[in-house]
Amino acid sequence: MRMRSLTMTSLEIPFRQVFTHASATRAKTEAVLVRAESARGLVGMGEGCPRQYVTGETVASAQEFFRSHRAEWMTCSSMDDLQTWGTAHADLIDRNPAAWCAVETACLDLLGKELEQPIEVVLGGTPLSGPFRYSAVLGGEKFSSFEKQLRQYLAAGFIDFKLKVMGDLEADRERVAALTAAGTPGLRVRLDANNRWHRVDEACEYIQSLQGSFTALEEPLRVGDYEGCRALSRHCGVPIILDESFVNVGQFPLIEGEPSLWILNIRVSKMGGLLRACTVAARAEAAGIPIVVGAQVGETSILTRVALVVADRYRDILIAQEGAVGTHLLEYDLCEPPLMFGRGGCLADTVFYGRSGLGLSFAR
Repeated sequence: MRMRSLTMTSLEIPFRQVFTHASATRAKTEAVLVRAESARGLVGMGEGCPRQYVTGETVASAQEFFRSHRAEWMTCSSMDDLQTWGTAHADLIDRNPAAWCAVETACLDLLGKELEQPIEVVLGGTPLSGPFRYSAVLGGEKFSSFEKQLRQYLAAGFIDFKLKVMGDLEADRERVAALTAAGTPGLRVRLDANNRWHRVDEACEYIQSLQGSFTALEEPLRVGDYEGCRALSRHCGVPIILDESFVNVGQFPLIEGEPSLWILNIRVSKMGGLLRACTVAARAEAAGIPIVVGAQVGETSILTRVALVVADRYRDILIAQEGAVGTHLLEYDLCEPPLMFGRGGCLADTVFYGRSGLGLSFAR
């Protein structure tokens, strides 16, 4: 494969409604889009979602990273070239994971089209087999909006929920009570606190005051407080999901000794692309640590498609999938049809199965 052009642009798509959690309130996407074109005129697309509170990135820093290394990437002509650059510049990717994710994804999409293979086969795996079932994610909107969303999710057959904790005890308790009152058989609820609490006792008291039953707690304490999370997990009797506190494979020595205490949230953009996400998932599997294949708020079908590779390959340790929101949240998606969940949280469209590259049809 010979590259003809490689470009990056910012991507801002309005949301149909504002999404709120403890770390941010969003009304539109905050992403970068990479377009790679080969000498044959084939086109690959990639997406990354910079988040300053997760990896220290911004759209501006992603664009600067791209400008600094674009000429090097233009010489990549094979999977080996892509892997070699990523390995040689691991520290640089650690500081620019979302930006590299966009570049890597565009190159993988293009390589797949050149080789007439889906990206999971390009990576040495087998074609996607499905099914894929997603969690409902409930943010910190006012209760009337929350209640409306909850009714819609329950009517659609969802049983797996991720609930954002906002720090207003009465409001959070009201949300938990609404979920409990639904009386849904097999209902599973995990809490996401987005690093709300500083102390273990403070977190314990708050969680107990919610008067609910939860399967896991995501990022309850300050980023990187592994000792506090160990104590909290033992006290509450549920595992801790690490998201902002786990961003690269080098952090495994901090958690491998007690796998029952942890779950990893593997968001492809946060991890620095599909290759690194698969490396983390493989190490988690070897260590006996379950995973959530997560998503940044506002992802388009591009990152939804890429994350399916991780979810499909590591089903044995997968406890939940997030994302595939498409035009449930976005005013429009880049792809037609968009990849989005349908009834029961199941992926509604699989027309891309077996197609080369990402297999997506771009409408814009």
